[in-house]
Amino acid sequence: MMKRLPRKIAGTVTVLALTGLTSCGALDRLTSVGKAPTLSAIESPVEKPGYRPVRLPMPHPVAYSHQPNSLWRSGARSFFKDQRASRIGDILTVNVQIDDKAELENTTSRSRTNNEDLGIDALGGAVSNLAKLLPKGAPFPDVVDVDSNASSQGTGSVDRTEAIETTVAAIVTQVLPNGNLVIEGKQEVRVNFEIRELIVAGIVRPEDISNANTISTTQIAEARISYGGRGQISDVQQPRYGQQFLDIILPF
Repeated sequence: MMKRLPRKIAGTVTVLALTGLTSCGALDRLTSVGKAPTLSAIESPVEKPGYRPVRLPMPHPVAYSHQPNSLWRSGARSFFKDQRASRIGDILTVNVQIDDKAELENTTSRSRTNNEDLGIDALGGAVSNLAKLLPKGAPFPDVVDVDSNASSQGTGSVDRTEAIETTVAAIVTQVLPNGNLVIEGKQEVRVNFEIRELIVAGIVRPEDISNANTISTTQIAEARISYGGRGQISDVQQPRYGQQFLDIILPF
């Protein structure tokens, strides 16, 4: 027959359980048990919490002159109207191409041995006096005898391979004073109970945008690329909250 826990212990366990449910969004996740993850609402990136306009050193503005009775406008990139993204709210396609591979191997080894002996005969009569203090028959070695030995060896290696190839549409959220465009794009794809999420943001030059209104990630400055997932599969791959907490606070 099972014994009931004392009220104080049972109350403590209940408080800890409720704290674990309310922390880290566990309570919200329990309400969606058996349901597919919900897609995020479409919203303006500027209105997201934590959004801050990009501020970078800009060159001095250049004054453009307009010639009267001329069809050519100073500073224009083409004679006809450019259909590529150039204003806030315009959309362009980003070709995400990441093929990264790194292999590093490092081995270090160090060894050192020291041996020092120092002896002074008689030592002004002090040796004989010291010998009297030792037990009978105990040897009296050299006055100073130092021997040390130290060695260290380390080995490290890194083998990493990453490959991502996909496309995502991004929105121009800001036009910098020098004409460069700040873009941000987000794509969510739900497959069964798993959501794959791709986020791309950075700064691009209008001249690098192709005639098809596309640009490669290699031409994006201050690029921020995130590719991951959330759902049941991602939850299984991650350690439990308690284990993550212990990994942070435990010193060993």
